[in-house]
Amino acid sequence: MRGSSGRSTPLPPALPGKITVRLYSRPVKGFVRAALSAVRPTDVLPSPNIWNWPEVYEVENRAQDVDGAIWRALREACDWTGRDVVDVGCGDGFHLPVFARDAARVTGVEPHPPLVRRARTRVDGLPNASVVAGPAQRLPLPDGSADLVHARTAYFFGPGCEPGLREADRVLRPGGTLAIVDLDGTAEPYGPWLCADEPRYDPADVERFFAAQGFALRRVRALWRFETREDLEAVLRIEFSAEVAERAVARTPGLSFEVGYRVHTRRKPCGLVLP
Repeated sequence: MRGSSGRSTPLPPALPGKITVRLYSRPVKGFVRAALSAVRPTDVLPSPNIWNWPEVYEVENRAQDVDGAIWRALREACDWTGRDVVDVGCGDGFHLPVFARDAARVTGVEPHPPLVRRARTRVDGLPNASVVAGPAQRLPLPDGSADLVHARTAYFFGPGCEPGLREADRVLRPGGTLAIVDLDGTAEPYGPWLCADEPRYDPADVERFFAAQGFALRRVRALWRFETREDLEAVLRIEFSAEVAERAVARTPGLSFEVGYRVHTRRKPCGLVLP
């Protein structure tokens, strides 16, 4: 990947151990479908892809955004050099080492205990990186302790995430930025696959929600590139139902494709906010 400065930005180191990819053919609930179905009161939205197949999800993370388009968009909106960063829903901590290269400090927050352990293993040895256990709705962090709160395909999926938005504002310093990165359901080819599996998911409603919350929107096209065809197919099969995954595999020749993202950013006011 390449950062906005133009210098080469290597991928984060892989977790210890060999990554073995297996292909899956049985139906798998999509990530957004699982989140939308979690209507009972809960602090943790299920994430079946990384929860059930962390090794395949590691392959997916390493294949995403190989040209650094998302990182450039983030840095242009909120440069974190020398600042304090919080990554909400950090999963197994894949993005933490990237932030840690330039940030004063980066803190990953993750509610799922097995992922907390994996994330701590990943950042072991990085003096300015740490991981704490907790949900987006109750961040275990002090008021005004961060300059950037980042979340990537985690928790902030649209209506219903207001408690997390309030928590992010609480931990941000005045002038700090909340940056939410999520998949663009309107962008070919990935968006239609996502929407085919999630009939209740309306991309336009989601965009209207974030606009009403005061977020700016930037659309980004990021390149996903895999080392092998087996890797590509395994990733598609943990992200979609069997039917949609087969369609996606059939319509994706080669080892790469582009995926559309939405980057929503909102800056916390520096002065008095009048009602």
